[in-house]
Amino acid sequence: MSHVIVRNAPFATGLRAAQNGARELLQRDRARAAKLLAGVSPHGPQAFLESFRHRRHHGETGTSASPAHGSTQTPGSVDVTDAGVTYTMSVGVGSPPTTYNLLIDTGSSNTWVGAHKAYHPSRTSQSTGNTVDVSYGSGRMSGEEYFSSRIGPVDLTQNTVSNTSEVPTVTDNLYNQGTIHTGSLGIFYEPSSTEGVRNGEITFGGADESKFTGEINYVPITSTTPAANYWGIDQTITYGQNTPLLRDSAGIVDTGTTLLLLATDAFDAYQEATGAVLDETTGLLTITQEQYDALQSLFFYIGGVTYEFTPNAQIWPRALNTVLGGDPDQIYLIACDLQSPTGSGLDFINGFGWLQRFYTVYDTTNARVGIAMTPFTNAETN
Repeated sequence: MSHVIVRNAPFATGLRAAQNGARELLQRDRARAAKLLAGVSPHGPQAFLESFRHRRHHGETGTSASPAHGSTQTPGSVDVTDAGVTYTMSVGVGSPPTTYNLLIDTGSSNTWVGAHKAYHPSRTSQSTGNTVDVSYGSGRMSGEEYFSSRIGPVDLTQNTVSNTSEVPTVTDNLYNQGTIHTGSLGIFYEPSSTEGVRNGEITFGGADESKFTGEINYVPITSTTPAANYWGIDQTITYGQNTPLLRDSAGIVDTGTTLLLLATDAFDAYQEATGAVLDETTGLLTITQEQYDALQSLFFYIGGVTYEFTPNAQIWPRALNTVLGGDPDQIYLIACDLQSPTGSGLDFINGFGWLQRFYTVYDTTNARVGIAMTPFTNAETN
């Protein structure tokens, strides 16, 4: 039986925002959101994806994951790399292993390789004889199945593999084998103004207490669809203490989305409150230094707990403006228009920028999402 061995190898390749630019990035996030709103997994259902160069591929997945020998991390934890607009991790597939850099995506469930580096079966590879065909917001993937391993909700694997109704996720496999004692995944992303640094961590089977402060607040998966089909929660958002943007709305917490997406009316209220203007080059909102100095925090009310999203957290890292194809002297906001009204059943997506300020736990066993503060919640990094 083949294995997926997670190794803490140096960052080699992965998605770089400079290849896409802000407009392409925004288009990708919105295409993803449109799939979610339709109740369809946005990138097919995959957990880890090598790159956005969608082409025909051969995929192999496996049944176990472990840190490299000599790792100083919490057992069950794996380093991940900030690739500018998302996070990637290096995974060794097969025996002897071939290393692939895979995108971390909790909004999906199929794990596949071969988009950028061709897959060659190893001596332990065993084909199931099934084919895979998944439609994405940004393209389409098809190939052959070897051993499926996934991280998103297992329901998202329906109808993606021939002759198979559903396939266990990576976390399911680890839990069923007794490698981990609960079917959960902890995510820690550290905000950074440098592209390509290894500054995040995934913990299989629990949470790394060294990465967050205080207690983890757990909330059940929302009952509102289509958000309920993913890692959906209910939350209220205000700009400052007195300007409501969303009230008791359903949406998702998603590692596969870069920006903070808000329903159109909430986005419009945010733009008016901040005085921001739309930048024609990037498609993002931009503000002056004076407006930034007056910018108020966003407050997220989730499960009876208030999470402050500071002014610094609301802007794109200025040192990485050129990665987006933007002006190095501009200040860009990461909140963008979801292009759908409130009440759609998916009124927000808390993406990459939001996750860099809070520790999150995706708990399949108990159908809940956990959120905690980190030492970087109030950091002045951007």
